[in-house]
Parts: sequence; structure tokens; C-alpha cells
Amino acid sequence: MNGGVEGAEKGGVGGGVRGGEMGTAAAGAAVSLEALRERMADFARERDWEQFHAPRNLLLALVGEVGELSEIFQWKGEVPKGLPGWDEAEKEHLGEELADVLLYLVRLSDMCGVDLGRAALRKMEINARKYPVGQCKGSSKKHTHYGSTNSVSTNDNVNKEHNNGV
Repeated sequence: MNGGVEGAEKGGVGGGVRGGEMGTAAAGAAVSLEALRERMADFARERDWEQFHAPRNLLLALVGEVGELSEIFQWKGEVPKGLPGWDEAEKEHLGEELADVLLYLVRLSDMCGVDLGRAALRKMEINARKYPVGQCKGSSKKHTHYGSTNSVSTNDNVNKEHNNGV
């Protein structure tokens, strides 16, 4: 999403901007997932882009944005916290690509009828059971390494081979 807003021909999710004004959210106030969901739904509806926002299309767009985000880090090796040595333009570009990923993820969850905030909190609870502090603190090993004593149900573990704490 170039500059955070896709063109109508791509049916992008856009930036949720109304009338060119960002409102208080851009001034640094905390933004809820629900506020983003609502603004993005309005943004798409105003442009008649809902027709393009089938879950499959949004997922593929999300994957594309993750690729663009990955390109920023490609060939840089390990990057320390805080991005020392990065100039403001690089950090701004990173922020735009991170925002693109977030916006597509929020829009995809909306189109699938998933409460993303609730799902994220539930997943954190599942991961807390899979990775008990006393057993895994300081370790990057997968939850299967810690044995089956962790109370994780089969439903919690549907994608266990690909989760590794996420």
C-alpha cells in the first residue's frame, strides 16, 4: 500500500482517513482495534471497495505487505531494539509498512467476523499455558519440549506445529 493508501483499482484498505483529516488518533492518542475496524469499514464503504474485500483477497494483500515489511530488514542482519543507526526516513517507511500489515489484518478479521482483540487475548492465555514461566524463562525452545504437563487443550493446539509462541 504505497504511502498507506492503495488506489481504488487495487481495492486497498486505505488509511481510514476522512476528508483528509486524521483526527486525534494521529496526534498520538491510543487507538483501539475497534476504532480502526470502524474507520476502515467506513473508508472502504465510502470508496465502494467492499466488493474487493473478500477474505482471500485481503489475505493475499496482507501477505504482500508482509513481504514489503520483510524487504526493509533484508540483508541487514540482526537489528537491535530501537533501530540505532536508522535515519528518520527509514523509521517512517518501517512505520508505514507495519501500519499496512496491521490495517489489512484488522480488515481481514472484520470480514471474517473475528473479534481480533478477543482472539489475541485468548491466544495469549493459551500461550501462557503452553509456555509456563517456570519452565521456559530464557529459552526459545518450542512448547512441545516442555512435555505434556501444560494444560493446553486439543482445540488450543490446532496449529501447534506453526505457533511457537505466536
